[in-house]
Amino acid sequence: MSIFEIIMLICFGAAWPFSIYKSYTSGSIKGKSAFFLIVIMVGYIAGILNKVFYHYDGVIYLYLLNLVMVCADLLLYFRNSRMAAGAK
Repeated sequence: MSIFEIIMLICFGAAWPFSIYKSYTSGSIKGKSAFFLIVIMVGYIAGILNKVFYHYDGVIYLYLLNLVMVCADLLLYFRNSRMAAGAK
């Protein structure tokens, strides 16, 4: 278990609740990119697979938590995109 990996995941993970809240309350996709969110998801999935196959430890739960938050933000992106298309 690497303390630096833990710090990185906590720092990255700390930003997602704010992003999710902004996506939920604003109803806008301004400043958001589905492609970017998917790239981040692929990175977290790669981290999870690394933990499963090579270095299993408790840090996997931070990867999973971050992945869930990015998925939530992506779902909100699609919801907000539909809402914006319906408003036109």
